Amino acid sequence: MGRDTIADIITSIRNADMNRKGRVRIASTNITESIVKILLREGFIENSRKHQERNKSFLVLTLRHRRNRKGPYRNKKKMIHEGLIIQSFPNAMFHVRLDNDKVILGYISGKIRRSSTRILLGDRVKIEVSPYDASKGRIIYRFPRDNSYDSDED
Repeated sequence: MGRDTIADIITSIRNADMNRKGRVRIASTNITESIVKILLREGFIENSRKHQERNKSFLVLTLRHRRNRKGPYRNKKKMIHEGLIIQSFPNAMFHVRLDNDKVILGYISGKIRRSSTRILLGDRVKIEVSPYDASKGRIIYRFPRDNSYDSDED
């Protein structure tokens, strides 16, 4: 453990909870026992017991399990629209005119960023819009450009 005992205990509990572990083992000192009593009283942990192993004392904390691990944002689906890039900003941000003539701010998704896909003015894109903030969206796909304008036919 580091110097910040409270942060170390909270981090251990958070990491165990994220990994769906039911118990956390922390070194037993007077300070940690006091902190665990507070966490137990406030309902952050379900149970604690003292355990001794090889002349070292540990506190074994039993965590409360959250039944519904889906966050509030998972209930509503994101809307997917098609649009046209009309303006480019620094840091891979774009104004996108949707098919319903609404203009929103779009940013590039990580998948497009990793594949180094270039997005230029006039490109048709597929954009994912959150129901919570309809003024911003994530660009998830760039439609292939028509090659008809590249030909030298007169």
